[in-house]
Amino acid sequence: MPGFGKRPVAFLLAVCAGALSLFFSPAQDLAVAQQPTGSVPTVTGTETGMIVRVNLDLEIVNVYAGPSSYLYPSVGVLLLGQEVPALGISEDEDWIQVYYPGVPDSVAWVYGPYVTIIKTGRLPVVPAPSTPTPLSTPTIDPTLAAAFIEPVTPTRLPTFTPPPEFVVPTFLPNPDSSSRVPAGLLIIGFGFIGAFGALISFLRGR
Repeated sequence: MPGFGKRPVAFLLAVCAGALSLFFSPAQDLAVAQQPTGSVPTVTGTETGMIVRVNLDLEIVNVYAGPSSYLYPSVGVLLLGQEVPALGISEDEDWIQVYYPGVPDSVAWVYGPYVTIIKTGRLPVVPAPSTPTPLSTPTIDPTLAAAFIEPVTPTRLPTFTPPPEFVVPTFLPNPDSSSRVPAGLLIIGFGFIGAFGALISFLRGR
């Protein structure tokens, strides 16, 4: 058959071309994922400290820079049912120091009756911080104050003259009164005489 002798030559050329492509093709690196050889540490939870919660009958509670609402300024608030970590208690055991981020040292004080201790325990006694000094001390200019204050001229008070001693009069009995006829008896006698005279004049006129 004509052309039959060319097929083995073409087949050999194809095989040779494939073998050459294997030897001269660029090497490809295989990516292998790295597997960890160490053990993964186990995360365990640590026991938390004491927690206080705002009482449910209070909408909002102020927290202060120290254990007093008069000596220390208010630094924030706690809301109804909010829970915060408790750090200590005041010396009089009326105030509780709590963790409050955003203020100096991240601590604040809340009045004890306003919160409830969720986790029981004993809090350490924490001394009160130093009271803040006022930024300025108000002073009054004496010259300016004198312009609005009317001067008062001292006047001598009148002398007091004590009144004379009050004497209560006393009436002594008259020694001669026992020998006199009582005035009432005289009136009755004169009345009787007059009535007797009027009776006689009436009888004479008949």
